[in-house]
Amino acid sequence: MKSISLYVKNGSWLTKLHPFSKCFYLIAAIATPLIIGKLYMFLATIAVSIILLASCRLLRRAYPLITFSFTIILTIIIIQGIFNQHNASILFSIGSVHFYREGLLYSARIGFNILNMLLSFAVLILTTDPQELVTELEKKGMSPKFGYIINSVFQLMPQMTGTMHTIQDAQRARGLETEGKLLTRMKAFIPLISPVVMSQLTETRERAIALEVRGFSANVKKTYLYDHPYAAGDQIMKWCSILAVIAAIVLRFLWL
Repeated sequence: MKSISLYVKNGSWLTKLHPFSKCFYLIAAIATPLIIGKLYMFLATIAVSIILLASCRLLRRAYPLITFSFTIILTIIIIQGIFNQHNASILFSIGSVHFYREGLLYSARIGFNILNMLLSFAVLILTTDPQELVTELEKKGMSPKFGYIINSVFQLMPQMTGTMHTIQDAQRARGLETEGKLLTRMKAFIPLISPVVMSQLTETRERAIALEVRGFSANVKKTYLYDHPYAAGDQIMKWCSILAVIAAIVLRFLWL
């Protein structure tokens, strides 16, 4: 089966780290600002994720996530800034529409949280081979069936996108109009659904047969060809992440 994922193997220092050390960073980057509850902490973790991606020359690959999050954040700002139930203090007005301080602060917290989670996941997904992550989880005792589900999640959308593009090219070659006005694209989308669904069902059956031939369900202890030991960089990222969460909990109790 062709491996399709968002992982970029560019030989950077972050791609060489153990998958678990990046999982520790993911948990710390999401949990630390939520525990402390301050807006500046969301900005700090966002800045750290951007620096990590930029140092690995992967920031450009994260642009679609940032653009997508800005669309959601703008929607939240408009809705909460105008209609939040706790709105009391008008911050500014656009014509007859008033934006309130309470709603904007609430929307900023939600928006920064969304952007922080997306960038944190980007650090993990763009720099970690899904197969390696699943293998390391299985070494720690996770069920191979559950590991296969995780691996499939990473590959499902890219595979479906590739299948759709192939089928669209075939339909264009047969004279079907797939571009132009919105109505034309909608009409072209309907005959696209059935081939994509049938193709995925066929691939699922073939994949299941291939896995059984390779002894996927065999009740024997599995061996692994490659080993990825913890290096000094892994230990640094791991313990910095753990200490960041502990420090956030301590600060939270002190402020309370």
